[in-house]
Amino acid sequence: MKIGILGTGMVGKTLGTKMVELGHDVMLGSRSAENAAALEWAQASRGRAGTFAEAAAHGELVFVATKGEHTAAALTLANADETLAGKVVIDVTNPLDFSKGMPPTLTISNDDSLGELLQRNHPGVRIVKALNTMWCGLMVAPRMLPESHHTFVSGNDADAKAQVVALLKSMGWRDEEVVDLGDITTARGTEMYLPLWVRLYGVKGTGAFNLKLVFAG
Repeated sequence: MKIGILGTGMVGKTLGTKMVELGHDVMLGSRSAENAAALEWAQASRGRAGTFAEAAAHGELVFVATKGEHTAAALTLANADETLAGKVVIDVTNPLDFSKGMPPTLTISNDDSLGELLQRNHPGVRIVKALNTMWCGLMVAPRMLPESHHTFVSGNDADAKAQVVALLKSMGWRDEEVVDLGDITTARGTEMYLPLWVRLYGVKGTGAFNLKLVFAG
């Protein structure tokens, strides 16, 4: 499958490397085709590098892995209404504001979410919020934890979510570990978990942890 990834930070490169390992044709996108981080990654991973628009057009499925403050602008620069029309877009971003230092606050919360904002801005794109509640190393290697644990998907399109779940399973997630929360408004809950995640990271000094749902009886 052709996969585009918007974002050249740790998350984008980690996802890109995993997708290449799984045999996909991957292009990492940034503001400039000359982005040094993207070009270095492409040379090391056998992937490709391009602009946001080029990566969006390249991908049959696209990840958005920018910093939350740049996510909406990245889709605008990608000409999303044209390049991403009808495509499944996996939004792994969070609306974190680090302008006042640590811990970050949320720029969107309670009655809205970044996932919803993207879906409103680009109604022809099939946004699925996923993998935003964990460290990127765990996104692509869920079996590094000794016990079963959980991840979530949110989105308005059932077929789009099914495609995302299939991709997650190819990355090592088990079917019973992926919880469909419902429509895109449920992204509010997963995004608002991030302030707790940041505190846990600070206490434990590692991102190699995750949520596990345990039910009575």
